Amino acid sequence: MTDPHAHEHTADLADTDPHAGHTEATRGHQHHATDTVTSPDDPATHDHAHAHPMHTADSGADEHAGHGGHGDHGGHAGHGADHVAQFRKLFWINLILAVPVVGFSSMFAMLFGYEIPDFPGANLIAPVLGTVMYVWGGWPFLTGAISELRARKPGMMMLIGLAITVAFIASWGASLGLLDHELEFWWELALLIVIMLLGHWVEMRSLAQTTSALDSLAALLPDEAERVEGDLIVKVAPDQLRVGDVVVVRPGGNVPADGRVVDGRADMDESMVTGESRPVARSVGDPVTAGTVATDSGLRVEVTAIGDDTTLAGIQRLVADAQNSTSRAQRIADRAAGWLFWFALAAAAITAMVWTLVGNPDAAVIRAITVLVIACPHALGLAIPLVVSIATERAARGGVLIKDRLALESMRNIDAVLFDKTGTLTKGEPTVTGIETIGPLDEDAVLGLAAAAEADSEHPLAKAIVRAATERGLTVPPATNFSSSPAVGVTATVEGQEVRVGGPYLLDEMGAGEVEAAGRWRTDGAIILHVVQDGVVIGGLALADEIRPESREAVDALHKLGVQVVMITGDAEAVANAVGTDLGIDRVLAGVRPEDKAAKVAELQREGIKVAMVGDGVNDAPALAQADVGIAIGAGTDVAIASAGVILASSDPRSVLSVIELSRASYRKMKQNLWWAGGYNLISVPLAAGVLAPVGFVLPMSVGAILMSLSTIVVALNAQLLRRLDLSPENSTRTILNR
Repeated sequence: MTDPHAHEHTADLADTDPHAGHTEATRGHQHHATDTVTSPDDPATHDHAHAHPMHTADSGADEHAGHGGHGDHGGHAGHGADHVAQFRKLFWINLILAVPVVGFSSMFAMLFGYEIPDFPGANLIAPVLGTVMYVWGGWPFLTGAISELRARKPGMMMLIGLAITVAFIASWGASLGLLDHELEFWWELALLIVIMLLGHWVEMRSLAQTTSALDSLAALLPDEAERVEGDLIVKVAPDQLRVGDVVVVRPGGNVPADGRVVDGRADMDESMVTGESRPVARSVGDPVTAGTVATDSGLRVEVTAIGDDTTLAGIQRLVADAQNSTSRAQRIADRAAGWLFWFALAAAAITAMVWTLVGNPDAAVIRAITVLVIACPHALGLAIPLVVSIATERAARGGVLIKDRLALESMRNIDAVLFDKTGTLTKGEPTVTGIETIGPLDEDAVLGLAAAAEADSEHPLAKAIVRAATERGLTVPPATNFSSSPAVGVTATVEGQEVRVGGPYLLDEMGAGEVEAAGRWRTDGAIILHVVQDGVVIGGLALADEIRPESREAVDALHKLGVQVVMITGDAEAVANAVGTDLGIDRVLAGVRPEDKAAKVAELQREGIKVAMVGDGVNDAPALAQADVGIAIGAGTDVAIASAGVILASSDPRSVLSVIELSRASYRKMKQNLWWAGGYNLISVPLAAGVLAPVGFVLPMSVGAILMSLSTIVVALNAQLLRRLDLSPENSTRTILNR
């Protein structure tokens, strides 16, 4: 930002000004809207309990997310509240049916020392109730087994279905006297079904919770929107809104669609979209996002996007896509789960063969069933999808949108984070950073005169000066006779005196010298403007692209993690080095043209450095695609977002730390779950087969069923621990810096 033609900065800086481009038509529209305000501060009466139907399809997209690649399990087709209720109902009914089956078991009677009641038909209680339990309680597992068979993807449902079917047939054979009475497994079958239903009920509850990210996003939209129609305010459904409509957002109300504020000012709670906990002030001309909340006062908003084009709908799609995408670790786990089915089936066959050869056919059936029951490919198949689903949800709540799960996996191994300077480490808009006076006037007086002269200008530098005066609480006097001269500056009459504000050409025209601080400001890369009153220089202003206060924390925390910080910019070396030194950045790449950014990323990669690139503009897209992980920060652009694997909803550079923390935490959980699921099966299957029978230890079939259910529950509960992560940028940074 060292261009000497201070008032010729156009494209780059103008784009950063949120108020640029307001036409007279727009202002007229605003006044018209104001004329029809009817009690804008009336309390909101919206009921937000239900999401609007327009988002049903999106939220439904997550129905299978908990299983990832295991949506083919017939009994597991969906994981919504209705599916949880189904397993809960089946569990309680079958538990009641199991009581008499177990109670009429001779083993339990002998164990607890009671006599089984003897009455006509007593011997039919266990077979009849056991059959009901097999057909009704076993239905989810049997249909799941059929689905797996049709899909040619054998898994847990086939193992369970095979186990309960063998037990059912053997028990009927024994009850009818066709097989040895030792093969009567009614009580084992009853407990097996009850335990399986309990395990799946608990699992379904865990999985159903992972859909809450999409459900809560959909619930952010109000059921009704209040549309301004002439002098009336009409309540309509959000999907009836059209671009250009003006809607009233009352205090405490949710914005029904993306739009631009045309009347009013409010502090907006945007935490559900950006992860930023502090309210953000929005006033006329500022954009607002569907789902955000006006916390303190009412607004009028002109709709700029509706339905699937809104930011909220885009976030929903990204969350759903991420939860349904597949990573390297997931593919390995899926293959392992498939292999485990054949391993368990082979182990069951070998077990039956060995026990038959040693002369114990009854034990052969019991041991084979126990092997089929205890093997749990589902724990292995669930180990990663559940972690990823919860991680994606937590990320979305923290303003981090995972577009590509491979990017999330890779983030834990990043060696360097490459930040684009403008709009990422800096605010991307000029700010007054220094004032020096010459003569009797103080800083406030000089700034006030400059703001008065610049008040009618649309230039970003002019807006920065006016904003600085407003932030200081200065009363800016009115100006007349405003005129602007390209490359020179502006001139206006303020309180009867001519005031001019401009760059070096203004001084050249006057033959005047710079203020004393100009040299220092220039070294720091600032733009320098001088203020002239009636032909006399009365002071100078330094303007620069202000460094975000969060950037220092982000750099410090990345260093704490052992990650290099590199800054890339098209700015001159003096400007870039000033920012780099201020922030403590390891490497500064200055004077880089937009088309060369990707080449710079490739250079770092050739040094053996794994690079995460953080950018927000169109010219960052090739570099984002080249990097090991591309991260689009802030609103970004469609092109940048298309090239990125991770999207940060806010412009806070500390959000990068949230991504690293999430990547490392989710990887730990994946590893723990895989070790548990794999280790459990390697140990439990041989035990179920009876390898310790020579030393007197034989694993009961019912215990095998309990262990199988517990293995899945352990994996699910371990993944749930990720919910403790607070991925807000400030918390992630504070956690790292306090280690």
